[in-house]
This record gives sequence, C-alpha cells and structure tokens, in this order.
Amino acid sequence: MTTLRLLSYNVRSMRDDVDALGRVMREIRPDVAIIQEAPRFLRWRSKCAALARRAGMVGVTGGRATGANLVLSSLAVQVIDRHELAFTADKHLHRRGCAIAVLKLAGSPFAVAGTHLDLIEAPRLRHLDELADFAERNLPDNAPLIVGGDVNAVPTSATWQRMQRFGTDAFAAVGSGDGFTYSTVAPVRRIDGVFADPRLRPVRAEVIDSADVRIASDHRPLVVEFLLPDVDTETGDDAGAVELPAHAEGVQLPGQGE
Repeated sequence: MTTLRLLSYNVRSMRDDVDALGRVMREIRPDVAIIQEAPRFLRWRSKCAALARRAGMVGVTGGRATGANLVLSSLAVQVIDRHELAFTADKHLHRRGCAIAVLKLAGSPFAVAGTHLDLIEAPRLRHLDELADFAERNLPDNAPLIVGGDVNAVPTSATWQRMQRFGTDAFAAVGSGDGFTYSTVAPVRRIDGVFADPRLRPVRAEVIDSADVRIASDHRPLVVEFLLPDVDTETGDDAGAVELPAHAEGVQLPGQGE
C-alpha cells in the first residue's frame, strides 16, 4: 500500500515569519497540503506561488475565489481534476469556499477538499451541506475523499458532527495528545481537522510544535498519514490527467495570471 502524507495548515495570510513558515512546511514534507487563509488581497496570486516555492511544492488549485483556500502538492502527485467551489454568501460575513482536487499518488486515486469554515455555526452547517452535494455530483466514485481544514469549531459542536459525514476524524482515530491546533503559543482548542472516506486508513496523525511553528502562524499544522487503497491494475489508467511541468516549483495556480 502507498502512504499519503497530508498537511492541513492555516497560514494566516503569510502575515507572520514567512521564512519560518517555509521551513515548517519543508520539514513536514507533505505529498499534499490543504492551506487556509492563503493570501487573498494585493498580488495574492504571486504570494500563493511564493508559498508553494518556499514549501518545495506546486500549486494545484484554489485562491481568492475559494475563500483563500489552496491545494498544493509535491511533484510525485498527479493531478487528475480540480475544482473551485464558492459557498453561498452571508451578509457581513467573510466569503467562504473550498479548493478541491482529484489526485493520484503511485497510481492510487483520491480527492481532497480544503476549506475554512465560518465563525458562526449556521453558515458552517449550510456550507458543509453544499460541499457534500458538490462532491456527490462532481467527484468520481473511485477517488475516496479527504475533507479538512480550519473548522472553527470544537469536536463537541454540531459542525464537527456534520463533518463526520465525510468519514473518520483522523486525529481522533490515530492521534495522540490533545490535538490542540489553536493558538500556537497557548494551544487550548482543537479547531482544525481532517476527515476521510473509510476506504482510506489513517495510520498517523500529529499536531506539530517547534520554535518555527510558533512564529510561522497562529495555528499549529496538522499532519495525517493515510494508507491508500491498492491500485486495480485491470482498470486503473491515467487518462485525463492534468500534467504539471517536471521543472515546476510554486507555479501559478491554474488559470491565474498575475
């Protein structure tokens, strides 16, 4: 079986120590990263590309249209499809969305959806319903889905329970310790989570702490490792894959020119 290493990280618009942020992400060495609070204002495309370069990764999808969510990947990951989902808006609240990609690692397909939910429960629940509906209508059945990000709610909340419709709470299943992700300097809440289709088996989950983590953002990064299902060599193929150039590092996100 192939191991997928996934990072979920709220980077607070890169307003903290960006060198430390790059070091944190490079040391984690994820196959896929779902990023929340990516830059979304002046020159946001260039700043998102710079984040990918600092992390030693490439941009897959996301950006301003998705509520500042990004999907990044290593060059070992093949991009099959990608989507930018904007959730319905609420007056006086931030625009929310989700960055979604269908990917392959070592020939095994899977999908990821990275999001940053609202501070208020009602829109959080509605947006999760919108994501579930979108996934059911648009994502292939053979690509088990991972949903993660900054949930802005704790595990006892209705929001967290609604997240579990997407599958296993990876940290609850295999993590150790309290799993607190916020804040970096005084962690008291587990508000970042990763949930996965039962076909994906979580084998390790860890909230990272280090000197660099404490100056890179106000959230601690969550890292989860999954065992991907074995590839069916009879039916598996790479048709329709979106090729990223082999030399690319921190490329502009799809369809986005500065």
